[in-house]
Amino acid sequence: MKDQNNFLVAVLLSLGVLLGWQFFVTEPRMAQERAARQTQLATEADPMGARLEGNTSASPSRQSAPSVTGQTPVASPQALQALTSGLASGFATAPRLAIETPNLIGSLSLMGARFDDLVLPAYGATAAQDAPRQRLLQRQGESGHWQAHHGFVSGGSAITLPDESTIWQLVEGTKLTPNTPVVLAHTTPEGVRLTQRISVDDSYMFTITQGAENKSGQPITLYPFGQITRSGRPETTDLFILHEGPLGFFGSEGEGLVEADYDDLFEDGPVKHSAEEGWLGFTDKYWAAALVPPQDGKFTGRFMATAEGQLPVYRADFLLAGQNLAPGQSMQSTSQFFAGAKTVDAIDGYADAGVARFDLLIDWGWFYFLTKPMFTGLHFLYALIGNYGLAILLVTVMIKIAFFPLASRSYETMAKMKKLQPRMVEIREQHKEDKQAQQQALMKIYREEKLNPLAGCLPILVQIPVFFALYKVLFVTIDMRHQPFFGWIQDLSAPDPTSLFNLFGLLPFDVPGFLLIGVWPLIMGITMFVQMQMNPPPPDPIQARMFQILPIFFTFILAGFPAGLVIYWAWNNFLSLLQQGYIMRRNGVEIELFNNIGLGKKSK
Repeated sequence: MKDQNNFLVAVLLSLGVLLGWQFFVTEPRMAQERAARQTQLATEADPMGARLEGNTSASPSRQSAPSVTGQTPVASPQALQALTSGLASGFATAPRLAIETPNLIGSLSLMGARFDDLVLPAYGATAAQDAPRQRLLQRQGESGHWQAHHGFVSGGSAITLPDESTIWQLVEGTKLTPNTPVVLAHTTPEGVRLTQRISVDDSYMFTITQGAENKSGQPITLYPFGQITRSGRPETTDLFILHEGPLGFFGSEGEGLVEADYDDLFEDGPVKHSAEEGWLGFTDKYWAAALVPPQDGKFTGRFMATAEGQLPVYRADFLLAGQNLAPGQSMQSTSQFFAGAKTVDAIDGYADAGVARFDLLIDWGWFYFLTKPMFTGLHFLYALIGNYGLAILLVTVMIKIAFFPLASRSYETMAKMKKLQPRMVEIREQHKEDKQAQQQALMKIYREEKLNPLAGCLPILVQIPVFFALYKVLFVTIDMRHQPFFGWIQDLSAPDPTSLFNLFGLLPFDVPGFLLIGVWPLIMGITMFVQMQMNPPPPDPIQARMFQILPIFFTFILAGFPAGLVIYWAWNNFLSLLQQGYIMRRNGVEIELFNNIGLGKKSK
């Protein structure tokens, strides 16, 4: 019995350490970042009706294409200042091409042929009904601008390729939609005609076919490239269960999945890999922008960071092999660009369509074999009943049914242990001074009764991986974002917003974040306490007191976790109470709940 209690305490304390780190370290930081982000969104939100208007302020940082040698030229501060002064009015008044799909609205700047203005109309920046729509790509000069462009690098050829100030000509189409691709063109002073045919699907993937026709009268070498540029240090959750930042997959004998940190790019320098298939870009918690080179040829991908002015600038780019063009020859190179929400259906669809391991754009974690089936089950039930909260309750019931035989044996063991409690107490009294003899006598009882003292811990052990799988699903999948349950729970991925310390909103004052102990965390704590008190009390007074304190500890810890997770745990505790009570009655064991909490008469 002592071994069982020690093991259970060790499991619970280990889980408590992980949850405690989340509550006391990461949750306060996340709250500050959420507040800062909401303030930023309020100032950056672009009304839908004005999405194609020119930007009124521009302070561009120089965009540079990858060079053949792999070194990105960086402009000096003096050059940057001159560039800013000379192009400020140009960026503000540059012509733009409208982009409109069922999932994306924005525009493309013809100055530099840049994707720099995309809004996700299906997603609000916050859970409020009147919240501004979520902005993904932002124009040059805006705080935290995030943009992408494609082009060519010359291999020593004396040609003047377009740069960030070049105005491309729109030669085909008037608006970029899933049914109307567009073609941009530019002719260099030497006579090399460059084109970009751009199309977009119904979701979030653009296809860019770059063309070049050499009419210069001399042989040239061109290297196609794509680049994503992001200014400012993005706000991240900094949780070990989720990667946010530079991300890519380099397959066919490449490095595989590569995850880099923003800060490491400054400390350790550029990250560079070669591959024959894959993709690279930047990922946030729910959104991402990724370059997809041709999946049938070798490319070199790179992440890097530079300091331009007062802001850090992060880049992800790819460079393809060079192609030699004799006078009169032409070439084409097709790549893709993803910019949008990381919905599971869309991401998996692109992976199935040939983008190597694009499903890794969603951070399912090492235990993806549990996490992804958990999401699949929840998503299936949601499609049937229309509420993710109810889906969580049904999945919990299914899990309890699946593990019913295992849990039944565990609870039967605990019930028999309770029946043996008087004999075990008697043995401890007889061998009070001889711990070895005490253990031998207890083991003899276990053998006679065919009991495994650790079997009672199995329900806890089964619950832990399910807990983390559900936590991962609630935390990383956008499908759970802003999903309501009933009543005051309007976002299952956010904590319960109520608090015991202002009587759940009856008292007119705001409660500090660490005191936001809502209704569902209280329900979870009460059901956890009741379940523990139905078990045989530990003979060690210290362990018994710890078992009484643990529900209070977990109530405070889980109060800062997603409400969907707390609802799962509370519901699971309730079902376990019913199951354990039934099994104890069936085995003729008295349920001494009130005795254990000091409200009943102790049985002799």
